[in-house]
Amino acid sequence: MLSRFKSGSTRNLEREYSCTVRLLDDTEYTCTIQRDAKGQYLFDLICHHLNLLEKDYFGIRYVDPDKQRHWLEFTKSIAKQMKSQPPFTMCLRVKFYPPEPAVLKEEITRYLVFLQIKRDLYHGRLLCKTSDAAMLAAHILQAEIGDYDPGKHPEGYSSKFQFFPKHSEKLERRIADLHKTELIGQTPETSERNFLQKAQMLETYGVDPHPCKDVSGNPAFLAFTPFGFVVLQGNKRVHFLNWSDVTKLKFEGKTFHVHANQKEIILTYFAPTPEACKHLWKCGVENQAFYKLEKSSQVRTVSSSNLFFKGSRFRYSGRVAKEVMEQSAKIKREPPEIHRAGLVPSRSCPSITHGPRLSSVPRTRRRAVHISIMEGLESLRDSAHSTPVRSVSHGESFMPRSRSQATDGSEGAAVISDEAYSPSDSVLPTPVAEHSMELAASRQINGAPCSIEEEKESEAGTPSHGEGGDFDVDGKSAQEGAEGDSALSEVEQVNKFVLSVLRLLLVTIGLLFVLLLLLIILTESDLDIAFLRDIRQTPEFEQFHYEYFCPLRRWFACKLRWVGGLLINK
Repeated sequence: MLSRFKSGSTRNLEREYSCTVRLLDDTEYTCTIQRDAKGQYLFDLICHHLNLLEKDYFGIRYVDPDKQRHWLEFTKSIAKQMKSQPPFTMCLRVKFYPPEPAVLKEEITRYLVFLQIKRDLYHGRLLCKTSDAAMLAAHILQAEIGDYDPGKHPEGYSSKFQFFPKHSEKLERRIADLHKTELIGQTPETSERNFLQKAQMLETYGVDPHPCKDVSGNPAFLAFTPFGFVVLQGNKRVHFLNWSDVTKLKFEGKTFHVHANQKEIILTYFAPTPEACKHLWKCGVENQAFYKLEKSSQVRTVSSSNLFFKGSRFRYSGRVAKEVMEQSAKIKREPPEIHRAGLVPSRSCPSITHGPRLSSVPRTRRRAVHISIMEGLESLRDSAHSTPVRSVSHGESFMPRSRSQATDGSEGAAVISDEAYSPSDSVLPTPVAEHSMELAASRQINGAPCSIEEEKESEAGTPSHGEGGDFDVDGKSAQEGAEGDSALSEVEQVNKFVLSVLRLLLVTIGLLFVLLLLLIILTESDLDIAFLRDIRQTPEFEQFHYEYFCPLRRWFACKLRWVGGLLINK
């Protein structure tokens, strides 16, 4: 806590900050920014580095010391948004998923979206039936290692790569068969385009879930897609609202409301923390403006609540989807060169990782770590553990099935894993500072090997603690985490109390000022009321009337006549 209070004075002494942004291919872009540099400056530097023109779909994400994710606001100073001390670490990610990614104008844009969706597939945010999953993985193989070559690709080569959190041997064989037969001769650009065409048809395309609870206390995940607002609860999608049906989004504290059908509240959910709820609200406001509006000139400043002097005000800054597509059609330049990273097991990206298979983990050990996140989700920290997900057919409910059923069942009903649907991996923090040893161990046990970022974090030795303390043998870390949380909550309560007192004071002063003006207007009017007559007869009122009110009235009358004369002369 002390470091936070000191950080402000420390920043004032520095004129430049070091900033590292991890790109979608897991390379890092490091630069030095001025103290007063805005988010737009850093974003433009990255886009120039990538030679990216269709940049409105992307954003920069960072995680604060409280494990809360944020999108960097381009109109505000970077240093004022970051709660941690420099050097700053952030990530470039797709912020607004294109409704039709396969028809994006430039290949560099399609490639970056391809990397993002590939990451979504690996982290369990993109669900599909097994046949679609096999084709998606085969396209990834074709795009990144090229045509099948018996000399380079021995039997079982597809099992060395991890496309999903968990998958069966039957699915691995199907991926290899498709790669060997149906995709021969496809260029990387063609395979990526076909991958995007199939991915955009999936029900969970563009889903970035936010963990919440409904009014009954049941865990749920809220998400915003290019087509509308989605609620995932239990093992299925329980609500979907088109953007045209959503009239207003607002939050108050931890409570998030969705208004539709003439401002009627039809959905109410509770976020783990007020900060998480505010982030959820901002994401909803931005997605609604981007996908729903016809022009950026229609964007208006929105308020988080209707209460006087309470809540937050926010305005989406940027172009909307229709303007972005119109601007992309005007691009006329030679296609920029794309440096694709080959799919090599020893040096793979997070979505294609070489590591231990699930079958190498003892069954009893697997049962010990297969704890449903849906049962114990109290805060964003609970989502620091990877939970494998299974694929589902488009429009089906997400019902868990065993691995034997996945192997022996029909192609359409097969599953990738034996776990119920849980998009918890989508809330995994993206910067290195957020990945923990705990997360690495959990992913290895569950059969999803660690990514490059997680291995770096494990070596750095900066563990984070979940509420369950699954990997804390002596319980000290859990106790220290609880003490830290209680201290933080006390500080938050004090801050809220001070803010409430200040709001009450401002409202009281404002009301007194309004009442005074109203009293003056009534006493100077011609209303014949006993109360007002008594006030007019007092010496104090007569002195105020002749020394202040009358001269002020004459001055206003003179100014009005002067303005009227100017208008007449014109």
